[in-house]
Amino acid sequence: MSTTENIIDSIPGITEPAILDYFHTLNTGEFHRTAALFATNGVMHPPFESGIVGRDAIANYLHKEAQDLKAHPRQGMVEVLDNHNTQFQVTGKAQTSWCSVNVKWLFILNQHQEIVSVQIKLLASPQELLKLRR
Repeated sequence: MSTTENIIDSIPGITEPAILDYFHTLNTGEFHRTAALFATNGVMHPPFESGIVGRDAIANYLHKEAQDLKAHPRQGMVEVLDNHNTQFQVTGKAQTSWCSVNVKWLFILNQHQEIVSVQIKLLASPQELLKLRR
């Protein structure tokens, strides 16, 4: 896959720069930049893991676990929440050297456009999920 294929400059339904930057920096392996998009105590909830809290912990996790990961967001939806936060739901695929799976990312951004949390949910059957566990 070429570098230009990894650049995310638009997602149908999403115009928020922090969300676009999340996918761009994730796909280009700039994990410290990905983590910098989070609020100071932001949380990443990856599949099969408990919450990863804080920018340094998120960057370290991504360096360890996401080296060959490529995210392919396809579409998204935005919802303003009662607490002045905004929720973004993005669906697409995640691809590694050993699998490709449908994914839903659920982002919460605060009024400063920082990621408060992201939940990463694999959209697969129980049998498919069992095959993914290492």
